[in-house]
Amino acid sequence: LMGTTSFLSRARALLRIRNQLVRECLAELLSTFIITLSGAAQKITSFEMKGNLLTSYLAGALAVMAGIYIAGGISGAHMNPAFSFAMCLMEQFPWWKFPIFMFVQTLASFLSAGAVYILYYDAIWHYSNGTLTVSGPRETASIFATYPADYVSIANGFLDQVIGTGVLILVIMGIMDTRNKAVPKGLEPVVVALLVLSIESSMGSNCGCPLNPARDIGPRLFTYVAGWGPEVFSRGNGWWWVPLVAPLLGAAVGAFLYQLFVAFHYPEEDSDVLTEQGSIVLVNTTIDPDIGMLPKEKDTGGTVPAGYPPPPCASSTVSPTVPNTPLKKS
Repeated sequence: LMGTTSFLSRARALLRIRNQLVRECLAELLSTFIITLSGAAQKITSFEMKGNLLTSYLAGALAVMAGIYIAGGISGAHMNPAFSFAMCLMEQFPWWKFPIFMFVQTLASFLSAGAVYILYYDAIWHYSNGTLTVSGPRETASIFATYPADYVSIANGFLDQVIGTGVLILVIMGIMDTRNKAVPKGLEPVVVALLVLSIESSMGSNCGCPLNPARDIGPRLFTYVAGWGPEVFSRGNGWWWVPLVAPLLGAAVGAFLYQLFVAFHYPEEDSDVLTEQGSIVLVNTTIDPDIGMLPKEKDTGGTVPAGYPPPPCASSTVSPTVPNTPLKKS
């Protein structure tokens, strides 16, 4: 036991990363990897065992819950560029971090698709009769990325994703808003998982309900290089760009609808309480708006002293506990 403790202490001293941004990226990488791994692996089980998509949706929702528990206190467990985009619009997340998070989330999804391919290599080739196809009765490309049903047009699929992602972000806004009906602390990931399950099971028939640009484009790129070929981009009349663009628009719609119908109308006399508790319409003052660093990071040249715990990210689905200040009136 002493030897193990000593080894862990030495490993921590050697491998510990102090840079805040790098720690957040590592947390995003791991949590996004988990949600893609679970969702794609469950789809393969449905293919082979002739199951239904509900089991796949359930696995994906539980993976979202796991991802939030893994990274919620470090990076906010965005795991989705649409969520990061909404947080930027709400001034809860710096814009300069958005492309970084989107790249990390996409990379994680790409790597996760590769892991699923390796894990179920024999099953995929057995099911496909030795041919990796994007369409037809034995296609396997939809294990990794989403494709529209044959009867769904590009316009209908685009609207589908705007509405689905809009509902997702709108309800998450309500979950995060401490002025609204509070979710018991620590159960936010469970509630978000139930929300994802509800949306996927009720809105998944048109195009598989991607809702997440990184979750779709990362595995799609993997299938392109792994042998499925360019048809992964041409199937469905060039469908590939819809899960990349529509969720971002849906996130903006959902975020602003919550502000317009709920958040803008709270009594102003609650402002002192809200400053202490934090709220989704409040700005995280622990982040310098110019360089996006925590105050302690600026003092130490971009690092955090040993033993200094990072505050929960204000853009997480876990209720923030850091001090916040109200947005300026427009």
